[in-house]
Amino acid sequence: MMQPFPLASELLSDPSLARHRIFVVEDDEDIGLLIRHNLEAAGYQVRTFLSGLNVLAQALRELPSLFLLDVMLPGTNGFDLCRQIRSTVALAKTPVIFLTAKADESDRVKGLELGGDDYITKPFSPRELVARVRSVLRSQREIPPPEILRVGDLEIDASSMTVRVEGRTVLTTVREFRLLAYLAAHRGRVFTRDQLLDAVWKETAFVTLRSVDVYIRRIREKIESNPREPRYLKTLRGVGYRLESSR
Repeated sequence: MMQPFPLASELLSDPSLARHRIFVVEDDEDIGLLIRHNLEAAGYQVRTFLSGLNVLAQALRELPSLFLLDVMLPGTNGFDLCRQIRSTVALAKTPVIFLTAKADESDRVKGLELGGDDYITKPFSPRELVARVRSVLRSQREIPPPEILRVGDLEIDASSMTVRVEGRTVLTTVREFRLLAYLAAHRGRVFTRDQLLDAVWKETAFVTLRSVDVYIRRIREKIESNPREPRYLKTLRGVGYRLESSR
C-alpha cells in the first residue's frame, strides 16, 4: 500500500485545466480510487476502468483529454492499449501517461517509443501525479501559431497539427509534432539535445537526453522513406540534430 501523501486539493487549482475528462485504467481498485479522488479534488472529471476492455470504444464516444494507463493490466496491457490509441485517428493525439511499478529504463524507453507523454512509477505522490497530469495537459495547449511550413516534400500544418509527406498524412503525437515543427521552423540550424529538451519539453521530468533520440527515431520512421539514411532529419555526430531540405 502506498504511503499517505497530502491530497491534491491542497494544490493550487488551475481553472484553465479544470473539467478535463481523464480516463484512468488501473486494475488495483484501491489505487484507482486514490487516483480518482485526487484528480477530482483537483477539478478533473474522471472515468476509471479495471482493464483495457471497452476503453477504446468508450473513448471514441467521450473523447477524453488524457489517458492514465497502468502497464500491468489483465488481458490487454497498458503498452498495447497505448499502441491502439496511437493508431486510432480520433484519439492519436490524446496524451498518455503510464503509471507502473516497472521502473527499468528499457520500460521507460518502450513507453516513449509507443508515444507516451510521461511515465510515473509506483509508489507515487498524489501531489506529483496531479502536477504531472497538469503539466502534460498544459503542454497540449501550447500549439504553434497557425501557419504551414514546407520543407521539401514535407508539409507541417500548425493550425491543424498535421504532417504530410508527399501529400500523404502521417499520424504524430503532440510531442512529436512539436519537435518536428520546432526543427522545421529553424531548419538548417543545429540543436543539441539539451536545447531541444528546453524548447519542446520544458519542465516535463519524464524525458532525458536519450528520450530525444527516441523521438527523433520515431519521427524519422514516419517522414523518411529510409530512416537509416534520412533526407530531412540529420544527425551531427557529437553535436545534435537539424532539419534540412532534401536534395
